[in-house]
Amino acid sequence: MLFKLEREFKDLSPEERQKKRLEKVKPILEPFWRLLDEQNPPSGSNLYKAVNYARNQKEYMNNYLLDGRCPISNNLTENAVRPYTLIRKNSLFHDTPKGATASAIICSIIETAKAAGLDAENYLDHLLSEMPGRLNDPDGIEDLFPWSDTVQKKCVRKSI
Repeated sequence: MLFKLEREFKDLSPEERQKKRLEKVKPILEPFWRLLDEQNPPSGSNLYKAVNYARNQKEYMNNYLLDGRCPISNNLTENAVRPYTLIRKNSLFHDTPKGATASAIICSIIETAKAAGLDAENYLDHLLSEMPGRLNDPDGIEDLFPWSDTVQKKCVRKSI
C-alpha cells in the first residue's frame, strides 16, 4: 500500500509529498506501530526477529514522513553501490596492484558516465581517442569531463 501511494506522489514537489504522506501514510503507520508495541513473541523466534527489526525502523519511517525528499526505500542507493561492490570483489582476483588500480579507474569512469546520463561505451571511446592529444594541454582536459557540453552532445545515452 505504501509503495502504491508513493507512486501517486512521485510527481509532487517535496513539500506536497510530505503533506500527502502525513495525510495518507501516517494513518496507515500509526496502527501498525501500535500493533507492534502489543506484540511479545518468544525470544529468538522468527517473529521476534521480525518485530524487533520493524521496531528498529520506526525512526527512519518517521523521517520518511517528515521530509518529502526521502525515498520510501533505499533501492536506488543499493543499485548505485552494487557495481562498486562487484569491483571490490573482482579486484581480489587481479594479479597485481596496478591491474586492480587500472580496473578500478575504468569502472569509476564507467559509473560516472552512467550517472551523467552518458552511453558509457561511447564515452570511453571518446575519452581514449581524445585524451592522448591533450596530455600537454591541461586546460583542455575539462572538455573531456562527463558533464561538459561537448561530451553531453556526443555521448548522450539513447532512450530505448
